[in-house]
Amino acid sequence: MNDKANENRNYNKRLKAGGNPKYRLSEDEADVVFKYRRIKEEAEREGVDPKNIHSGWIKNKHASLYFKNNTFKSEFEKLSKQLLKEAKEFIPEYVKIERQRYSDSHLMFIAPSDLHIGKLCRSFVSGQEYNSQEAVMRCLEGVRGCIQKASGFNVDKIVFLLSGDLLHIDNFAGTTTKGTKQDTDGLLSDHFIIAKRLMIEVIETLVQLADVHVIYTPGNHDNVIGFLVAQILQVHFKNNKNTSWDISLQMRKYYQYHQNLIASTHGDGIKTDILPMLMADECKQWSDTKYRYMFTQHIHHKISKDYPGVSLESLRSPSEADAWHHKAGYQSSNNKAIEGFLFHKSYGQIARITHLF
Repeated sequence: MNDKANENRNYNKRLKAGGNPKYRLSEDEADVVFKYRRIKEEAEREGVDPKNIHSGWIKNKHASLYFKNNTFKSEFEKLSKQLLKEAKEFIPEYVKIERQRYSDSHLMFIAPSDLHIGKLCRSFVSGQEYNSQEAVMRCLEGVRGCIQKASGFNVDKIVFLLSGDLLHIDNFAGTTTKGTKQDTDGLLSDHFIIAKRLMIEVIETLVQLADVHVIYTPGNHDNVIGFLVAQILQVHFKNNKNTSWDISLQMRKYYQYHQNLIASTHGDGIKTDILPMLMADECKQWSDTKYRYMFTQHIHHKISKDYPGVSLESLRSPSEADAWHHKAGYQSSNNKAIEGFLFHKSYGQIARITHLF
């Protein structure tokens, strides 16, 4: 009898000995279990670290099982606890900035959306260049450009969108949260450090203009590591009295500014047509406001539509098209941008700012 047959027979014996023959495996089920137990062996044979296998399928003619590797979750839990502990040991001191009060005040919503730090685009593949360094330069240039263009307005509040897909990948295997392999520039550890330092610089820049409220919207590329970055940033600015935070894992975030209700969500996995109704249903400030806006990310280009009671708009991204997007035709030479929007406390949105690349 071969090794496979022995394994199946022994597994059935153990189940039967446990006093529950109801769950005794059929030959086909045992075959699937045997394959599952051989994942480690097969991965090592192919030169792949089993810890880097995010998920996969085990199939035969009678069964098809999808599995996830929980090692990723435990590794990130350990990493997050360690990083948060280290961050708490060094929290910088910030002097509270006293603000001038304006009778004609505005809020600026600024959104460096879908930066995809770690994304690799090559001109000889897609005709466009993009990498971590380019992502940093565009983000800083775009944010500073929006601030400069808004200099003629009295801004007393900033809502800063800590967008999902800040990072291009979500694990050391170089895949998205769901396991899609990506072309990357460097390692995840590099991307994490770059993202953290970049967001600290951006928030510190914005705080010089007005108090900043940070909202985090989970993305589909970096659902785990993006949340970790948000947590680290909140700890870093713990002693900054000019910042406030809404970084839960709730997919839709809301902020009221006088007569304005401003909302954002990443936009993947949901039909945009139901967002206005969801906004009215789950946000208690709906009835207290006159002007309502929902901003989505994810698709990287501009789509806008007015619904009864709310305007829905997707945000542009500064990131370029990689090989996959180029092949599918999802690219344009004139829509890469970081955007900002200005809202008057009594009259709603009165200006939009677009910094194109």
